[in-house]
Amino acid sequence: MQDPFYTKEKRKKSSGLLAADAWLDSSLYESGQSMGRGWTRFQDVMSVFHVAGFKRLVVEILSDGFSFLAIGCGLMVALALPAFDATATGEFNKAEDYSVVFLDRFGTEIGRRGIRSDDSVALADMPDYLIKATLATEDRRFYEHFGIDVVGTLRALVSNAGGDGGTQGGSSITQQLAKNLFLSSERTIERKVIEAFLAVWLEWHYSKDQILKLYFDNAYMGGGNFGVVAAADYYFGKKVQDIGLAEAAMLSGLFKAPTRYAPHVDLAAARGRANLVLSNLVAAGFLTEGQVTAARRHPATPIDRVADANSPNYFLDWAFEESKTLIEQSAHNTNNFVVRTTIDTTLQKYAEEAVISTVREGAEQYDVEQAAMVVTDTKGAIRAMVGGMDYGKSQFNRAIVSTRQPGSAYKIFVYSEAFEQLGLTPADMITDRPVCIGDWCPQNYGRSYKGSVTLASAFAQSLNTVPVTLSIKTGRDTIAALSHRMGLQADYPVTRSLALGVASVSVLDMTSSYAVLANGGLKTKAFGITQMATLAGEPVFDYDEEAPTERILSETTVANMNTMLRGVVTGGTGRRAQVPGVPALGKSGTTSSYRDAWFCGFTGNYVAAVWFGNDDYHPTNNLTGGTLPAMAWQKFMAYAHTNIEIKPVFGVDFVPEPVIVADADADAAAAAEIVQRPPSLTPDAARKLVVLASMFRASLAEGSVTTEASTPVPLAREAL
Repeated sequence: MQDPFYTKEKRKKSSGLLAADAWLDSSLYESGQSMGRGWTRFQDVMSVFHVAGFKRLVVEILSDGFSFLAIGCGLMVALALPAFDATATGEFNKAEDYSVVFLDRFGTEIGRRGIRSDDSVALADMPDYLIKATLATEDRRFYEHFGIDVVGTLRALVSNAGGDGGTQGGSSITQQLAKNLFLSSERTIERKVIEAFLAVWLEWHYSKDQILKLYFDNAYMGGGNFGVVAAADYYFGKKVQDIGLAEAAMLSGLFKAPTRYAPHVDLAAARGRANLVLSNLVAAGFLTEGQVTAARRHPATPIDRVADANSPNYFLDWAFEESKTLIEQSAHNTNNFVVRTTIDTTLQKYAEEAVISTVREGAEQYDVEQAAMVVTDTKGAIRAMVGGMDYGKSQFNRAIVSTRQPGSAYKIFVYSEAFEQLGLTPADMITDRPVCIGDWCPQNYGRSYKGSVTLASAFAQSLNTVPVTLSIKTGRDTIAALSHRMGLQADYPVTRSLALGVASVSVLDMTSSYAVLANGGLKTKAFGITQMATLAGEPVFDYDEEAPTERILSETTVANMNTMLRGVVTGGTGRRAQVPGVPALGKSGTTSSYRDAWFCGFTGNYVAAVWFGNDDYHPTNNLTGGTLPAMAWQKFMAYAHTNIEIKPVFGVDFVPEPVIVADADADAAAAAEIVQRPPSLTPDAARKLVVLASMFRASLAEGSVTTEASTPVPLAREAL
């Protein structure tokens, strides 16, 4: 028997399902009816637009045209996305490199590096005929179009198709500028589309004159020159304000094909192009034929751009890299800079003369081919840098690479650490005897031992066992740490032979290290740049001479080291470095197998490190630091101290006696004031002064030379 409650519930559910089914059916029916009525109404409305026959053909064409237009617009937007990205920041392309003009310490230009560029001349200061020549040739409707010259483009297409040789371009000045500022030089349809968008963007954000100024400053003009200002200086040796019509025409002809029409590449082609520019000026109505006749008859002639062999090229290469670091740290939106350096061109000539002549004199005997030298004052300012024998043959700068071992020249770090840490003095005794670290047992040069000697004597004779003994007492890690604090930049392994100079150093770093002793123990990093500014005169960098300086060595240690370094020159391995009348201090260095020979030292005026060796690391013929390097060092110092005030050295008891020519009236004689050496004095002139000094010195010894002047004549102090 069925449950009555169950039957009742089942009937309720069945009734609900039937109701839902009925609602769904009715809803679908009503929706269908509604859609049908809507479609009928749509047909009624669209029947108004129904066309047939010829009208239908027109409508179909227009419909397809709008469809393709929509597709094209979408494609153009897609192609223009890179243009939107390029203009998002408003930043222009960086030039391929910076343009840096270098001045010596006296403010005279000594060379340039990077591209040649100059954006310092305002558009209003440029010659009117240069502007007109450019507009006549590149974009006559420049001041009329919106960035894209449709008329000019069509005219160029027709002209070039007619065999005009492609001399007329289809791009406006604004489009060319867009390419220069934002794009590469590739020739693709995509680039042309992006260029068009960028041209419109430039027209929207800049005035016509601003666009023209940017164009004149950023266009490549051949020969590494960017902009008309740099090109005028490079090709004609003139300021752009001073060029004539013929020169302006030649410059204006470079915009389209600078490598083809550059006058230093093909002068005939450059003049032919300039003549066409003059014709364009007449055709555009800017000038008359009579006004351009003189320029046609007397075409522009570029100057001879032979490289100046006297430029301190090794130094300029190094200073350019230093300049780029400073530029990248600045926020100046320009690529053109002027840098004032510390270089002294006269000392540079002295250094080159000393190094090159010494290598040539000893090349055959010692089998040595290369040398390098760095000279600074006692505060670290680089006065000269010689990176090799011939920059034209090899631009590799041997003065700045940390790839050579200093030999015994490294011992200043060992003895300085011993004085600092152990409280020793040069007079303290130490035993020169065999010493070993494990299975390594160094020997002295000559394989003999001196027994009990003073530290000063061991240093002067460059004994090897003594610094090794000192390194055991102080620890080699502390010696390496001191060497880095004093000036060595490159990292090197701390080995058992460290005390004998088995480390990687550069000539520049060794000069900085010895400068610490010349500067009373203060850190004296070599530097070559004192000021940097943009061409417009905005300051970028100024060297702070008053900046706090870290003390590296105590004055006691400096005095002790300087005393011993003086002993090396007066009675040790550096006797060839003596300069009469000058307190010369230094240390020689020779590496194993005679691969490297050094002499590093200083006076009260200058610090210098000299290296001799071979690029392929083959050993020299028993060349030691006390021979050719010391001789080159002495030659330079003899030149450099000619006719200047000789300064004392801290800790060294040496009082220079000025050379004074006797006067007829002895009571009226007075010490001549030593004046600053003229910056133009050459090594040959210095050598003549040295010879004269020797003659006067000999005459003074005989007591027979007098002068008619009442003031003694300042003379050179030393002979070579």
